[in-house]
Amino acid sequence: MKKLITCLSVAAIFSCKQAPEPVKDYVTFSGKIENANSDSLFVYKGRTPVKTLKVAPDGTFKDTFKIAEPGVYGFYDGGESSSLYLKNGYELDMSLNAQEFDETVSYTGNGSESSNFLAKKALMEENLFPPSLMDMEPADFKSSIANIQTKLKSFIAENKTIDSTLFANETKDVEAFAESMQKSYEGYQAQVAARAEQFAPFIGKPSPTFENYENYKGGTTSLSDLKGKYVYVDLWATWCGPCKAEIPFLKEVEKEYHDKNIEFVSISVDNGRGFKDNSMELAHEGWKNMIKEKELGGIQLMSDKAWKSDFVEGFNVRGIPRFILIDPKGNVVNADAPRPSSPKLKALFTELSI
Repeated sequence: MKKLITCLSVAAIFSCKQAPEPVKDYVTFSGKIENANSDSLFVYKGRTPVKTLKVAPDGTFKDTFKIAEPGVYGFYDGGESSSLYLKNGYELDMSLNAQEFDETVSYTGNGSESSNFLAKKALMEENLFPPSLMDMEPADFKSSIANIQTKLKSFIAENKTIDSTLFANETKDVEAFAESMQKSYEGYQAQVAARAEQFAPFIGKPSPTFENYENYKGGTTSLSDLKGKYVYVDLWATWCGPCKAEIPFLKEVEKEYHDKNIEFVSISVDNGRGFKDNSMELAHEGWKNMIKEKELGGIQLMSDKAWKSDFVEGFNVRGIPRFILIDPKGNVVNADAPRPSSPKLKALFTELSI
């Protein structure tokens, strides 16, 4: 009888334990987006679409979907994009203000550590890589890369709680960072040489012109209005990250040369990209707002036909930012001039005695 009671007691103990919850074979992704750029959120892997999530008018969204393998994925909100780490079983809740995208994206919930790591890393890297990096002399480039690598190693080491596979991959990547960047540097220098050859035929020739472009300060401006001075043209757009990265350097150069024989002209080629429904009206307002918010100087103009304007097409512009230097007679000095962040720009100004 005692043996029977004991057996029954043991059985009762084990039968009262709650069975473990089955591992979910899907991801739950929810959150709220303030100032949403779109009514949809697009999740992708590389260039492959994974899931489109509907965003409600109040900015909330929630959906579940299966992924083929855990890893780094991306999402696009109709204006900007970011990376997150997905694994079946994760339950991520994201908060985001689309007007301050990288600064505000954050996650809570199961698996959130890895996605927060990627978000913080992206924000850190915005200021980690100087825009002039690829224009540096070889010795300065190697020194800068060594410094960046040290900071990246330290950042990864401080985040050991992220997914073990992600941690291992990030560690592997940072170990190969210097060698990879050296190859990129050599490739970039080769491209610079090729571009110099490509745009050499423009040198000394009359510049393509622009007529009556809308001026932010009122009225219109034409290239002919600026004859008698050098003209440094910045072709940009409000959605262009590399363009915005040059803004502080452009403002610095403008300040240094404000009393010299040169005008700094920024021409927006905004065409609706990055704005809801690709609205040109919203893009126009966005252009004005960014000039005001960032206190942009110089002469701020908007291209009459965005990328299709005679001036832009005349210089064979296929990507931005693009910088062009025109002399006081209206002839081209450089159809692919150094960026404001490059030490080569001031060297060119000195050479021209500007």
